Amino acid sequence: MTRATLLAFLRGHRLAVETSVASGGGVQAAVVGIAVIDNFELVFDTLETTRKARNIALDPRVAFVIGGTVDGEAVTVQYEGVADRPSGEEMKTLQQRYLEVFPDGAERLSWPGLIYVRVKPRWLRYSDYGGEPPIILEWSERDLEALV
Repeated sequence: MTRATLLAFLRGHRLAVETSVASGGGVQAAVVGIAVIDNFELVFDTLETTRKARNIALDPRVAFVIGGTVDGEAVTVQYEGVADRPSGEEMKTLQQRYLEVFPDGAERLSWPGLIYVRVKPRWLRYSDYGGEPPIILEWSERDLEALV
């Protein structure tokens, strides 16, 4: 699999199931709209009062499932990473990328407490169960950097 192929799959999905670690050690999940950056980072917006935002502030480890949500789709990516809240010019660049994917996000810019969260990948698993044998590929953060 090439870098371009993996990015195309990820970018072909605007929604993902995001999970974060709750303060009591449990996990919480939510569907979020994602924008995928060339280095496999994800960006999503949320309100700072949401459970996911509060969880990430305490423990930045997050995981996503991307794909597999349409009946008959047998391909998914499991994504584990570390979240942060960029600021300044970095945040503006990521916000711009997000708004390219979700132009309606501009309507939310005036919402009190709206934040942008960036996730840096640590591990990905691509699983395609549409053929025999299934295709299962894994990448660490370093593997992703080397993917051409």
